[in-house]
Amino acid sequence: MLLNSYFDLVVDGMCIAGMAIGANKGFIYLRGEYRYLLDRLETRLAQRREQGLLGRNILGRGFTFDIEIHLGAGAYICGEESALIESLEGKPGKPRIRPPFPVTNGYRGQPTTVNNVETLALAALIAVRGGEWFRAIGTPASTGTKLLSVSGDVERPGIYEFPFGVTVAEVLEAAGARDTQAMTSAGAAGHCLSADEFGRRIAFEDVATGGSIMVFDTSRDMFEVARNFAHFFAHESCGFCTPCRVGTAVNARLVDKLAANRGSPYDLDEMAKMHRLMQGASHCGLGNTATIAIDDMLAKFRPAFERRLMSAEYEPAFDLDAALTKARQMTGRDDPGAHLGDNRSALAEARAGVHGAAAVSPATVRPAQAKDAQP
Repeated sequence: MLLNSYFDLVVDGMCIAGMAIGANKGFIYLRGEYRYLLDRLETRLAQRREQGLLGRNILGRGFTFDIEIHLGAGAYICGEESALIESLEGKPGKPRIRPPFPVTNGYRGQPTTVNNVETLALAALIAVRGGEWFRAIGTPASTGTKLLSVSGDVERPGIYEFPFGVTVAEVLEAAGARDTQAMTSAGAAGHCLSADEFGRRIAFEDVATGGSIMVFDTSRDMFEVARNFAHFFAHESCGFCTPCRVGTAVNARLVDKLAANRGSPYDLDEMAKMHRLMQGASHCGLGNTATIAIDDMLAKFRPAFERRLMSAEYEPAFDLDAALTKARQMTGRDDPGAHLGDNRSALAEARAGVHGAAAVSPATVRPAQAKDAQP
C-alpha cells in the first residue's frame, strides 16, 4: 500500500537514511507477488532523477544517492534481513551465520542497513515535522502510529493507521468484526489472542505486532487454522537449520495425524515441546516464530484439538489392522478372523490354546496394564 500510494515518501525516507549513514546506494526489494508495481515504480524513479531528487548531486547539495529495485521470487524467508541480502546478491535466500552482522558486513561485504517501508516513510515525516511531533503520538514506550493490515472475518478488511496504545477491541470494531473468537497479532507468526484478551493494547510493551492482524469469528475451527499455519511454515522453511527444518515438518505431521482422528495426548505434548525447542534453537526469526500462534491456540482452544483424539489415554504407534490390508488382499481373505479387533475373543481363545493361559488382545491393553501383561 505504501509503495502504491506513498512511494515518494518511502524514497524520501531512503534518501534521508542514505545521507544519515553515508550510503550512496539503496535497494527496494520487491516481493514477487508485487511484480505488477514494478514498471510504475521504475518510471517514478526515472522522473525523480530528471527532477534532481535522486541520483548524482541531489538538489545541488553534493549528495549522491540512487535506488535500484530488485524483484524477489516471493519467498517468505526473504523477510529476514540477511536472507534478503543473500537474495539481492543473486544467491538462494537463506539466513547468514552471524556475527558478522549486516551493519558491518552486509550487501557484498559492505555496511548495510535494512528497514521496512513503513519505517522509512515515517523517517521522512519525522524529518519534516520533528521528533517532538512523533513522540506526542502513542504511548511513552511506543511512540507514533502503526499501520495494521486487518484481514479475515471482518466487514471492512484493509489497511488502518492507529496510534500505538489502541486496544485490540477498537481495531476489531473499526474493521467491523463480529462474534470474534480469536485474532493473531502478526499473521501466522504472531501471538494468538482469545476474546477475553481484546482489552489489551497494540504497543511494544503489550501486544507487539508487525502489522498483520488476522481475525477469526466463531464459525472457524481453530484447529484447522493451526493446521494451516503448520503447513505454511513447513513449506516456507528454508531448511538451513535443523530445528526449523525438522520441527516445522514434525508439526505438520502431528496436525495431520490429529486431523485423521489418530492422535493422542502425547502428540499434543510433542507440539508443545517443538515450540520450546524451536524458540531456543532456530537460526533465524522464521523458526523462532513458526510455532507461537500454534502454541497459543493449543493452550487457548484446546478442546478443538482434543475432540480429534482417537483415545484420551493411549494410541498405538500405527494401525496394525490397516497394515495387514495388503496381506488380506494377497490371501483373498476379508472375513472377521482376518481383522484385528473384530474377533478379539477368538484371538484370546487361540492364544490361550497356544500358551495354556488366557491372553489379552493387544488392542485392549492400556499403558498402565501393558507393563504387567504377560506375553
